[in-house]
Amino acid sequence: MRDKFIYSPWISLASALIIILVLLGASLFYAIAESVGYINVIGQTNVSFDAYRETLAFNSEFWISLGFSLWISIASTAVSSALALALAVWLSERRGNMDTLALNWNLAFPHLVWSVALLLFLSQSGLFARWAASIGFITTTDQFPVLVRDRFGIGIILSYVGKEIPFLTIIVLSVLRSQAVGYDVVAENLGASRWQRLRYVTIPQVLPALLAGDLLVFGFIFSSYEVPALLGVGYPRALPVLALRFFLDPDLRARSEGMVISLIITLIVTMVAVISLRIGERRE
Repeated sequence: MRDKFIYSPWISLASALIIILVLLGASLFYAIAESVGYINVIGQTNVSFDAYRETLAFNSEFWISLGFSLWISIASTAVSSALALALAVWLSERRGNMDTLALNWNLAFPHLVWSVALLLFLSQSGLFARWAASIGFITTTDQFPVLVRDRFGIGIILSYVGKEIPFLTIIVLSVLRSQAVGYDVVAENLGASRWQRLRYVTIPQVLPALLAGDLLVFGFIFSSYEVPALLGVGYPRALPVLALRFFLDPDLRARSEGMVISLIITLIVTMVAVISLRIGERRE
């Protein structure tokens, strides 16, 4: 019993966990205090829920931003998941190391760098538009389709899809290559078609891991700021971008609404992370 206590992993992680919990707790306390109107820097100490009422009002921009954030998060996650599954199944039949090297190479680029590259290539003044105009597909560059900084978030979705496909592919591929090939061979010998083997053998094997990865991707996209800020438009805008707008407002009282939005983002991402952990525990 004593040896278990001495060599418990929680004891070795205690110092790091204490620092994280203190910093996280202080940040949450500060955010909650400012969300209820307690802004000491301007001498405002009266507790009020006006920021919650204004933020969650029926005609508030919050609901538009919430819908936009959900749209880009769900669409990016769904497209990335489907393409990652197809790519992982194809790569699982090819035993080699170059495929995983290419996937890891993509993961080395930050999302911001990837977004800047898309902006340089896909904007109406970008390289693709100039090439299309030079070879006669379009007359002027402004005829090039609006793929970035559009009100539907297509550029944002393309950026996340390009970055999250390798991440999800590695997750699915690790599951497929750790499973015995006997299931697929037995199904093939029993007359199952390629689609039936995918539906009844492959997908059930990788679904828990893929779903847990999807939830992590969804939470990351939902809470990210830099890509929607760079590739998005002024309206509609993602929730993190809207929150920063309140933080940068010259009227410091507007920070209360920014804190309300930040707390809502934190709550949603925490719920998604907990669900992902529960799925991982159930899979194990």
